[in-house]
Amino acid sequence: MGTVVTYAANEGLTEHEIAARVAVAKSLAALKGFEFGGGYQPSLQRNTPLYFVPSETLSGEEAGRLGIRGANDLFGGVVPHPFVASKTIAHPLVGRDAQRPEGWSEAFPQRVHAVVLPGFTAFSRADALRGGERLLDEGPVRVKHGHGIGGKGQAVAADSGALAQALDAIDAVEFPACGVVLEPSLEEEATYSVGQVWVDGMRASYCGTQKATTDNRGQPAYGGSDLFIVRGGFATLLCMALETELRLAVHRALTFDQASAEFAGLFASRRNYDVLRGRDARGRWHCGVLEQSWRIGGASGPEVAALEAFRADPRLRAVRAHSTELYGAHARPPRGAIVHFQGVDPVAGPLVKYTVVEPKEVTRLEPAH
Repeated sequence: MGTVVTYAANEGLTEHEIAARVAVAKSLAALKGFEFGGGYQPSLQRNTPLYFVPSETLSGEEAGRLGIRGANDLFGGVVPHPFVASKTIAHPLVGRDAQRPEGWSEAFPQRVHAVVLPGFTAFSRADALRGGERLLDEGPVRVKHGHGIGGKGQAVAADSGALAQALDAIDAVEFPACGVVLEPSLEEEATYSVGQVWVDGMRASYCGTQKATTDNRGQPAYGGSDLFIVRGGFATLLCMALETELRLAVHRALTFDQASAEFAGLFASRRNYDVLRGRDARGRWHCGVLEQSWRIGGASGPEVAALEAFRADPRLRAVRAHSTELYGAHARPPRGAIVHFQGVDPVAGPLVKYTVVEPKEVTRLEPAH
């Protein structure tokens, strides 16, 4: 019997985020028939297999030290250079003379050009200013820290002064390593989640929408996801009768996913893509991949719950999985829900996080595209 362990520092994570990750790791242990060993310790004996659940995408060097050799060894992903795990890979640099990190790929942004939003990536303030000025000709610009998560580390600039101010807010020391992304600021219509997970030979793929809610401070917050999850790969998902917007989002994500082959040494058992549909300042529609997540994330509760359902019933082809985050002292999960956290977080306050999985009858199929 092997052991499932969580890995990486918990700095910056709230108590409920840590609890949700542990809950997913315990479910993975049950799914694999392994023990749950808690947090990884270097002194841990390696006479039985270890399966890692990192909180972040790992670098190839770090994965090598841990004995992680492939997607069978972890729930998440491994990249050849740290910047590859960030949103900076989606866009080209502002010019041939632009600053870039070691391992930068010119080919990747070329391959995904048609499936992401217009934009630039920069690893210096000067380059970011150049790229931002070009985009301002078309309307307000969204400035995003390369390692920002869940809408954090972002600002919208409507003119050159605001652009300079937004860039000044980024630590100059972080620019060369973390970078910044510049894109048109869109009036959001919908944010889609598209992804795939692979555990012990079982593969599940999904698409769906993200929900917004209000936290205990009255601020906008992630409220969960409503996902349609099928047994199999993206090709199986595209055989299903999907709404036009969802089908487009899946195609966008699939192109992005396939282009990741440009980064030699990248592998992942969990691949998730956020796809935004919205209008720019001139009223033009855009639909593009915002970023990738090759690590445990907000949709991982439903992902693993779906795998458990498929394992329990070999005839089951698809499920609907709803993950929900509710804030407030009176928030309660519904009967039968898989509860990942229920209590009072020292930072976020009272909340509950849960997943509901329901079998989904597939009544109509369409040919794969």
